[in-house]
Amino acid sequence: MVEIGAFAAGLSTIPEERFTHQEVLDYMREHPVSATSLRPYLYFSTEHYTRNLVHHTPLFDLIAICWESGQRSAIHNHTNQRCWMAIAYGRVQVQNFRLIGQDVSTCFCELAPTTHYIIEAGKPAEVDPEEPIHLVTNPTSFGSRAVTLHIYSRPFDECEVYDLKGKRYETVKLSNTSEFGILKSELKVEKAEL
Repeated sequence: MVEIGAFAAGLSTIPEERFTHQEVLDYMREHPVSATSLRPYLYFSTEHYTRNLVHHTPLFDLIAICWESGQRSAIHNHTNQRCWMAIAYGRVQVQNFRLIGQDVSTCFCELAPTTHYIIEAGKPAEVDPEEPIHLVTNPTSFGSRAVTLHIYSRPFDECEVYDLKGKRYETVKLSNTSEFGILKSELKVEKAEL
């Protein structure tokens, strides 16, 4: 296990031309992060999962996302950027979707669920660049909170969010609950230790 600071520093040494699917996945597998080292970034909220920026470079953002039991993301994409995910604590489930049709002039879209998988300790994953629309959930059946580490390359501040039943989508501005351990949100949060 490595401390989050050492993880971020090591990730920063990967040159841009090698910041690829396999290189980043291998790095995540070989350097699991100690959950206790994440204490400065562990803000949980019963209102919504929390996004906690740990490290930022022009090449990537490293974000710790804290999930209460039963919380889920919206169905979303990452605006053509790469994303890798690993578990620091607990486990989560990912459901991928295929875009069947889209009309940008009316914000119509039609999605179909495809593959799903569980991310747990020692099993990091990358969002499929060929099928980047997905949702992440911490089902109540898992019985605990979860903390995921996300690497986004390149950093982005908005994404498309999809309404599966309404067959619509919109672009949503993203915000962080905390940045470098400092609270930036109006969410009611609990500073937690695992």
